[in-house]
Amino acid sequence: MGIFYGLIAAIFWGLGDFCARYATHRIGTYRTLCYLQFIGIFGLTVYLLLTGELQHVFAHTSWQPWLWALLAALLNIVSSLALYRAFQVGTLSLVSPIAASYAVVTVILAFLSGEILTGLQNLAIVLVLLGVIVCSTPSTAGAGGSRSLFTLPWRGASTQGISLALLASLGYGLTFWLLGFLVTPGLGNITPVWFIRIITPCVLLVCSPLVKQPLTFPRGKVWILLLGVGFFDTLAYIAYTSGMQPGQVSLVTILSSLYSAVTILLAWIFLRERLQRTQWLGILVIFVGIILVNL
Repeated sequence: MGIFYGLIAAIFWGLGDFCARYATHRIGTYRTLCYLQFIGIFGLTVYLLLTGELQHVFAHTSWQPWLWALLAALLNIVSSLALYRAFQVGTLSLVSPIAASYAVVTVILAFLSGEILTGLQNLAIVLVLLGVIVCSTPSTAGAGGSRSLFTLPWRGASTQGISLALLASLGYGLTFWLLGFLVTPGLGNITPVWFIRIITPCVLLVCSPLVKQPLTFPRGKVWILLLGVGFFDTLAYIAYTSGMQPGQVSLVTILSSLYSAVTILLAWIFLRERLQRTQWLGILVIFVGIILVNL
């Protein structure tokens, strides 16, 4: 079942990230991340209350899984802001596979936590890292512009997107390791997703004045995009946490990272994005590494 859940997560994350690219261009990274949470909050709250799962978890779970879930939520917020900002300023078909290399981080941590890696999986980790290095060679440097949230001091949107994608990769790798080993064993597969959905807008609301990012309520057709991102992203997280069985963390994580193939395909079809040949080679190497880790 780990293979099934990993692939389902990949499909939904790929669709969600493609929608997020359009949403961030319309209302910015900060507001996109905040308002996409509400469809998950509503749907998951209704489900957890009707099934009684939320009451059961509160009554029978110690404080430790909740603390780890809070840390995972905070890491997820930083990672998502970095990723959505990368979509906004970078090339979608370039930053997506770089961000998807979070699987390497999770697999390494899973190995250190007791999961056994094969020789092919070790080779796959090396290939993914090499692919990220090749992809990270930008073709052009754009003109410098005004700085905003998560804008780094390098010039060129391509370089900004790459740096942010690498940050997202590290953050997501830590987040998914926490979910797999320290959160879902105590809270189950649905409650952690609900908890992350609750925590995210609360943190963004508190931090809004500090980072000077207003949370003005969006209006118009952008809500179609926000609902799409929220719906697909929530289902992807549920599929991911549902596959978090003992010995399956590495497998589900690597398969879920194939979401970038879905995003790249959509960007190639609808956005006509083009990359250098070396960057396509880097993307190919990343995908080969992702496939090898499952053999």
